[in-house]
Amino acid sequence: MLVARSMHPDWLSNAYALAAEEGGPAVFVDSGADIEPLVAAVESWGARPVALLRTHAHPDHVVNEDELAGRYEIPVVAEPGEWEWEGLRVRGLATPGHSDDHVSFVVGDEVVATGDVLFRDAVGGGDLPQVRSSVMNVLLALPDTLVVLPGHTEETTIGREREANPFVRVWSGAVSEGTERVRVAGRDAALVVWSPDYDGKGKAWVRFDDGTDAIVGGSRVERA
Repeated sequence: MLVARSMHPDWLSNAYALAAEEGGPAVFVDSGADIEPLVAAVESWGARPVALLRTHAHPDHVVNEDELAGRYEIPVVAEPGEWEWEGLRVRGLATPGHSDDHVSFVVGDEVVATGDVLFRDAVGGGDLPQVRSSVMNVLLALPDTLVVLPGHTEETTIGREREANPFVRVWSGAVSEGTERVRVAGRDAALVVWSPDYDGKGKAWVRFDDGTDAIVGGSRVERA
C-alpha cells in the first residue's frame, strides 16, 4: 500500500492519500491538512483519484474538502459500505462516539483510517459508551497487523493498541480502573484512565461523584 500523509501544523489533523500500486486508483482520506503534498504524491505514483473518504465532518478534517474533491471531480464517501475500484477495496465501518457520523475506513487488507475514534495510546472524546463500543467491538475486531492511520499525529497498529492503549487495557480487563481523586471543571471525580494524547496534554476518563463518566482532555483535569 502506498501512503502519503499531510498534517496541519496547528490542529495536528491528518489527511492521507492511498493507492494499492503505482498507476492504479487512489483514494484520499479527510482533507483538513494541506492537500498539495497529497496531490504531489498521487501524481508521482501515476495514480488516478477515485474518491475522497470522510471520517467525520468536523472542520479540522474537511476544511479543504470542496477543493480536493472538485479538483478531481470525485465523490465524497462518508457512510458505511463497501466499494472497489479496479482492485482497490474499501470498507466503511460505522464507528460513532466522537461524532454521530463517524466512519472508519479499511483500505485493502493493510490499513484502517480511524479518524478521531482511535489514536496511538488514546481514544477520541465524546459519548463514552459509543466510543468504547466502536473501539472494542469494531476496530479491535480487525487483524492486529492492520496499520492504523489516525486523524491526528502518528500511526500505530491494531495489535499495538490492543496491548498498550491505556483505555483498551482497562476496557479489556487487563488492568483495573484507577481511583485517583481529581477535579474537573470544579467537580470532584475519580481518574479511571490517564493516557498520553496527540496534543501532549493527555486524555482522561473520569467518573464524577454523581456516577456519570466522561472522556476529557488532560488539561481539564486537576491532579494533586
